[in-house]
Amino acid sequence: MSNAYLAYAAKRLAQAFVVVLLAYVFTFVVVSILPGDPITNVLRDPQNGFTEEEIKAIIAAQGLDQPIQVQLWTSLSHFVTGDFGLSMRSSRPVTTLIAEVLPSTLILASEAFAIALLLAVTIGHGTQFVPRRFGQGLLRGFPSLFLSVPNFVIGLILIHVFGFQLGLFRVIEPNSFWATLFAAIALGIPVSARIAEVLIANLDKESEQEYASVARARGLTQLRLFARHLLKPSSLPVVTVIALAIGELLGGSLITETVFGRTGIGSLVQRSVSTQDLPVLQAVVSLAAIVFVLVNLVADLVYPLLDPRVKLIGDRRYRPTTADDSAATASAAVSS
Repeated sequence: MSNAYLAYAAKRLAQAFVVVLLAYVFTFVVVSILPGDPITNVLRDPQNGFTEEEIKAIIAAQGLDQPIQVQLWTSLSHFVTGDFGLSMRSSRPVTTLIAEVLPSTLILASEAFAIALLLAVTIGHGTQFVPRRFGQGLLRGFPSLFLSVPNFVIGLILIHVFGFQLGLFRVIEPNSFWATLFAAIALGIPVSARIAEVLIANLDKESEQEYASVARARGLTQLRLFARHLLKPSSLPVVTVIALAIGELLGGSLITETVFGRTGIGSLVQRSVSTQDLPVLQAVVSLAAIVFVLVNLVADLVYPLLDPRVKLIGDRRYRPTTADDSAATASAAVSS
């Protein structure tokens, strides 16, 4: 790797770290200025049965009797070391609560992401090589159809057909293989639509380039032409969409987990909102910010590795090369 690329990567990594810290600070400030502080809403709730002495002890243990700037510095110091404090409802470490439900969400999101990519690439391949009389137009309409149907509706349909009618899984066993698979399908279908839309548009553009015509003239098979000469240069904008889709997977998991009765980050957030467990909410929001920043960081660093027509300017952004450079690079790729 060139020194310019390494300098750019180091700069982006530093920016990512700063963004994560700012996101945590913003979340802390928003939580602190919300009407109805956690002391009033939780500790002084008569249903909880805390005595005044117990309330004072909890306030002192949480550091809530300190000035806001001191609380922020203490909280930020703990955050950097991976300490998110204690839940105000269960008095258990927040990291423990998250660790208990995070694997379920990661499994669901990973399967949904794989399904979304598979569907998007399959649809993209079909729009290039399936004859129009055999349904190419129908394939091009799939992304719009997928986007128009909410994932909870897809989930309910899958539960009715494959759960109740065909009996492939039981609703009372949400973590079984088939239940997880269909939950991932319900979550992945809308995500695949956004990826497919961008992929189809770029495949159409790349298929009209001269190097694609040269590759066809050489008698390359459809699969080789698609995989080696169309998919890779079309993937550059798709990477950006995929980075955004990660956030959609995290947000959609809340609804999907509720529909399929799964216990994950979504159910943890739901309980924390209903019980106003602010330390848990702050930790989940901070983790979501970390995921967003890391995914976008990886996307930025992957750009030049996917498309040889992308050059690094100094230690800043990437830009496409000139048309002559692009044609030369494409011809070299075809020749190989």
